[in-house]
Amino acid sequence: MFDHRDLARLQAQSLKMQGWIRQQTYSPDLEKSLRRFSSWEVAELIFKVNQSTLRGRLAADPSLPQGLVEPEGRQRWYSLDEINELRRRLKVNRKSLMPMRPAGARALRAAIANFKGGAGKSTVALHFAHAAALDGYRVLAVDFDPQATLSHSMGLSDVAEEYTVWGIMARDLIQETERTNAVPRGAESGTALPHRELPNAITDMGLADLRPADFIKPTCWPTIDLIPSCANAAFVEFASAQYRHLNPEWSFFAAVDRYLDAIPAEAYDFILFDCPPAIGYQSMNAVFAADMLYIPSGPGYWEYDSTTSFIGQLSEALEDLNRIQNVPAGTVTLPKRFRDVRFLLTRFEPNNALHRAMYTAFQKVFGDRVCTNQIEMTRAVEQSGRFLSSIYEIDYRDMTRETWRRARLTFDGAYEEFRDNAVSVWSELEAAA
Repeated sequence: MFDHRDLARLQAQSLKMQGWIRQQTYSPDLEKSLRRFSSWEVAELIFKVNQSTLRGRLAADPSLPQGLVEPEGRQRWYSLDEINELRRRLKVNRKSLMPMRPAGARALRAAIANFKGGAGKSTVALHFAHAAALDGYRVLAVDFDPQATLSHSMGLSDVAEEYTVWGIMARDLIQETERTNAVPRGAESGTALPHRELPNAITDMGLADLRPADFIKPTCWPTIDLIPSCANAAFVEFASAQYRHLNPEWSFFAAVDRYLDAIPAEAYDFILFDCPPAIGYQSMNAVFAADMLYIPSGPGYWEYDSTTSFIGQLSEALEDLNRIQNVPAGTVTLPKRFRDVRFLLTRFEPNNALHRAMYTAFQKVFGDRVCTNQIEMTRAVEQSGRFLSSIYEIDYRDMTRETWRRARLTFDGAYEEFRDNAVSVWSELEAAA
């Protein structure tokens, strides 16, 4: 027989193992640190220029960051800050190395979602965030999943639930209740809105006094910030149902959207959502706030079947939102529309006939919504997952360079396709604004 005490004991044992794994993976003080990148990586993989071209520019201008020279050899190693300074100051063939970004546009928001566990959502979110940072973009990652895989991979594990998406939603409930209480009549229907009182258990948490920046935590990547998650954030699914009962006029599904609107438009370039493997209050907030919907799926039949169910249930959930009554004017726009939807195959093996057949099936059903670049399953990809790191964080000297490079290129291809799609959506957002 097992009760809650036995489960707590099992968790305590597992937490000890987590601590040991972190000691093996991170620095002695249990903080994740970002490695330096070789001049070969900077030239060929990041800036995509010839190594001799980069060396010539560095020799001609000693004021440029020169990196650290390894004790034996001529290889130089650069921090991400140094790489970004080079990006700002260098031009190649009269072309800037700065990434494409519409001036004045707000950050592009992409939700990576599928309710099938193991589809690769956290892996895609982590690698897209790191690839975008190496591309020169500023990234805010939002972990909606109480499993907190993305948070742990980013090096954050000691997180209080008040500073997760749950805290953002509870803060929004307080603010929206105060706002609707101040409005004597509904803007469209003309009917009186009842005065709502929230219990002290909610109002006394101090969430109303938190600024948007208080929920954002830095990571070891200088241009990536994170709104983390934790196991206790699963409480949001129970709490939100209670909150809706306290204030039925609260448009719960738009809480994160309103929060992100309060962040300065040019603070970030990409905002990436790692969604939980379920359709609930947190995942609905993610998809409602997103401009783009990226749906990862494994290449097997059951993954295809699950993906089909996911888009069907998501469609029904979004349709249900359209029936919500007494939504205050000006706070949300219904129906929810995505500017782009893409399907991305993960754990793909090019030599596997079944995988190729399923890719063809995806294309026949979803057409050009299917990404042309799949994320291949390689030994290096598996190893990155074991060490809570992306392939971009792993030093290629820890394995054969070709093994590492193959894994890197599969994520580069998927990311570059994502970036190109995002830039197109960005142009639409700029035009709409």
